[in-house]
Amino acid sequence: MQLKMMAIFGAVLGSMLIWAGSADAEERFTDLQHSKWAEDGIEYMAERGTVAGYGNGIFKPQGLVTRAQAVTFMVRELYPQELEKPVEGTTTYSDVPTTHPFYREIALASKNGLASGFPGGSFRPDAPLSRAETAAFLTRAYSLLEGKQPANWSDTKQHWAEAPILILSSNGLVGGYSDGTYRPNQTVTRAEYAVFMSRVIRFEREAAIRTQDWDKLISYMTVSEQVGQMLMPDIRQWNGKVTTTVHEGLKRSIHDQDLGGLILFDKNIVDIRQLTTFTHDMQREAGDIPLFLSIDQEGGVVKRIPGGTNLPGQMALGATGDTSLAEAAGQLTGEELKALGIQINFAPVLDINSNPDNPIIGIRSFGSDADLVTRLGLATIKGLQQSGVIAAVKHFPGHGDTTVDSHLGMPVLTHNRARLDAVELKPFRDAIENGVEMIMTAHIAFPAIDNEHVTSLKDGKSVPIPATLSKKVLTGLLRGELGYEGLIISDAFTMNAIAEHFGENKAVERAVSAGVDIILMPKDPAVAHQTLVNAVKSGKIPDKTIHASVKRILELKAKYGLFERSQTLAQKLTELNGVIGSKQHRAVEQEIAERAVTVLASREGVLPDQIQQGDRVVILAAEQEQAKQLEKQLKQAASNLSLKTEISLIGQGKTNEALQAIGQADYVILASYQFRNVASEFGWSDYQTLIDTMNRRNQRYSLLSLGNPYEMIYLQNVRSGLAVYGKQEPNTTAGIKVLVGQRKAEGKLPVRTD
Repeated sequence: MQLKMMAIFGAVLGSMLIWAGSADAEERFTDLQHSKWAEDGIEYMAERGTVAGYGNGIFKPQGLVTRAQAVTFMVRELYPQELEKPVEGTTTYSDVPTTHPFYREIALASKNGLASGFPGGSFRPDAPLSRAETAAFLTRAYSLLEGKQPANWSDTKQHWAEAPILILSSNGLVGGYSDGTYRPNQTVTRAEYAVFMSRVIRFEREAAIRTQDWDKLISYMTVSEQVGQMLMPDIRQWNGKVTTTVHEGLKRSIHDQDLGGLILFDKNIVDIRQLTTFTHDMQREAGDIPLFLSIDQEGGVVKRIPGGTNLPGQMALGATGDTSLAEAAGQLTGEELKALGIQINFAPVLDINSNPDNPIIGIRSFGSDADLVTRLGLATIKGLQQSGVIAAVKHFPGHGDTTVDSHLGMPVLTHNRARLDAVELKPFRDAIENGVEMIMTAHIAFPAIDNEHVTSLKDGKSVPIPATLSKKVLTGLLRGELGYEGLIISDAFTMNAIAEHFGENKAVERAVSAGVDIILMPKDPAVAHQTLVNAVKSGKIPDKTIHASVKRILELKAKYGLFERSQTLAQKLTELNGVIGSKQHRAVEQEIAERAVTVLASREGVLPDQIQQGDRVVILAAEQEQAKQLEKQLKQAASNLSLKTEISLIGQGKTNEALQAIGQADYVILASYQFRNVASEFGWSDYQTLIDTMNRRNQRYSLLSLGNPYEMIYLQNVRSGLAVYGKQEPNTTAGIKVLVGQRKAEGKLPVRTD
């Protein structure tokens, strides 16, 4: 009776051993000081949710592992989903009744061929596990084959476990003793068993990565790891401080959510050496599956890298109409990003900016013509891919004809399907046919494709489903009709089009169910991660959906060499100066800017008014800094013209000052910058007043369009004007050169203004 009670107590204690502790990434065991050799293996298995402690940081590494505990470890590792289901059709053992604490685990182990019993029908669940049984259990569980390392133990010849011991030993997964023995009948401690399991799992994962057997690797990934690959948070701040190094908070996020990628912003960047060190250090934290590191480096108004080549932007390329320049722009951008340790560029923008009132795309687009956008988009994609960087095109199915910024609200595009096919979808369709590998979704509703509505959490009103959450758009249209097989990444989940109307849990779950492979910038990465883990474990999201996404992610990481980590940090830093902002890259930057300059208006139909020797030039701009920049560039370009310059501001309440400033001017540069607002609501009246005044006085002037080039829609009787498609230095310098007669304006307006 006493012996029976001890057995029951041992079983209950074993149950506490496995289940009492929460095997999460936060648990740190405090009793491993005498088992340092096993610490890494124990913590690795605990993070995987396979082993747990007794609570309060206690692991008891020297405690013996029973047969029941050993198979429980393996079942939790290999068949976690089956633990939630009824056990049917399994072998029963005389000493494992259905009331046994480990009945389910032992039954599943038997069902899946991981372990067997003894003659007479017993399993001996409370018997300590031997080294021989450990070898047998692990080789059955993982289908290991004999390796190449010598393994000749004096005490395993003709032993019943000789074959499995040889397999583990010849692969370097277990060792023997200095006297040449293996000691197959010696019992195994908790520390030893955790280490043996961790070695086998890592060995198998390494083999899967080496052979690029992604299905096999996924089978060794926990649910946490799988859904972690599908998250790409931003890391601009942590605890109110800008993130520019791998601090403890970032380390915890990478490990706790098993993150597959991160997006970087200008706040994360101090200079190119710091950025290269930062990306290198982040990859060191990533474990055996590297991170996708991404950025928005479109050029023009959307760029993040200081000190790099300052490309004039997509609409400037549109004005050149030159696919070779677009390809060169993509190539040099990719070369610089790759040197900095970044693998994904969220570019090019394939939106067709057919609506002048679009508040967010504008000069980020190549233009308003579908064929032009397609040609230049394909060339840019080609350049990026040739450089070894992934082009993530955006924003599918099209953000060009909207009047609402999806950062701020929910745009709805009401065009019929025929129009969408002819215009918005054309660049994406052609990009798919030409091998684009990543597409970003738009937080925009397209009723012609999906007219489903849900109740908004913001105000209780009915709102349409945006493309990011629509299965009809992503799975039906993008994957089905268009035949796209690459990665689908959402636009940022922090944007109001998603954040205001849909609960984060529901939105994340719905996006993945709709077909999104990677959630970009979840508001709370930990919540998003747990939401997906719960959805998979509950069956709301099928395993096959997650596996398909993760496989696509792993395949693309391998294709772009992310698993090949041969370069040292020192080598990376040494190569930077020859790539970032190189002479060759700057030459491309300058050529695009100069060839993009476009005449908007001219008295003679050829050139704008020219600045002449000794002119008094007044520069008007909405911002002091912009006016000073133009003044500096003018003085540099026309140092031989003996000019006198003055700057003044234009804008609401400043018209009289501007009129007074131009009173004695020989020449006026009237700078206009309309971007990130609705063009028809821009303050054009101030500009019209100045233009009318200069026309009456017959003054020489030029309206210098620095942003969206729609001035000619809203301003009348402009006699001289140029568009340079950006307020940054290469664009404005190119415009100044035309005004002083050093270059001709060769660009063609890439948008309609009629």
